[in-house]
Amino acid sequence: MSGTERLGFLVAGVQKGGTSALFDYLREHPGIQMPGIKEAHFFDDEGVDWRSPDYGRYHALFEEDRRLRGEATPIYLYWPASLERIARYNPAMRIVLLFRDPILRAWSHWKMEYAKGKETRPFAWCIRDGRARLSPGDPAAPGHHRVFSYVERGLYGQQVARLLDLFPREQCLFLRSEQLAADPTHCLDRVFDFLGVARQGDQPARIVHPAREIAYPSRLEPEDRELLAGTYRSDLSRFEHLTGIEASFWTRNWP
Repeated sequence: MSGTERLGFLVAGVQKGGTSALFDYLREHPGIQMPGIKEAHFFDDEGVDWRSPDYGRYHALFEEDRRLRGEATPIYLYWPASLERIARYNPAMRIVLLFRDPILRAWSHWKMEYAKGKETRPFAWCIRDGRARLSPGDPAAPGHHRVFSYVERGLYGQQVARLLDLFPREQCLFLRSEQLAADPTHCLDRVFDFLGVARQGDQPARIVHPAREIAYPSRLEPEDRELLAGTYRSDLSRFEHLTGIEASFWTRNWP
């Protein structure tokens, strides 16, 4: 595998954190090549023989040129073994991550799955009794689930700790999704500098894949917010220490 074939960066998280908007911004940069589809789902593919992976079909998503290659699959931060596979593929990989208030992330995640028809139960049940669905979870990844992981994907601290066990801090860029939404030019300047490509000047704000307007059977109730706040507080302290992101931006509005 030559250096020109190897991807140089990934947007690896988090789901419902603004990664679709970031993908669109990045694919418009003349020095960056993104695949035609967001979420290549290569490193979380349990159908690959990871003892001897064929990277050919992964690289086939890209044209043969000298632009910096990257892709955006937000499950990589959450899915077990994905980060280890990425580290074996390219130990110099640069990792970009967007984080959102984990309570709102869980709520947005549930709305997405309910709108798709993959979820049929109310939100309150899903974040309580419904968490039992993660045991055994996916046969290929015990304790994890691609759809029902509303609460678990918001445990950012433990996920970032695993990331930093595999990649040096200087290869990881941690951002709040609210920064991208409120000031995309400044946020993207940070991303472009991190990736070593030219800044692109003023960037318009954009919203990609907002929640579908349908009749949801649930609301985000105060008792749901209180439960999730209690679940996330200690983990967010760890997250804050590891990333330097001030979690108080989120928690100041919590019960």
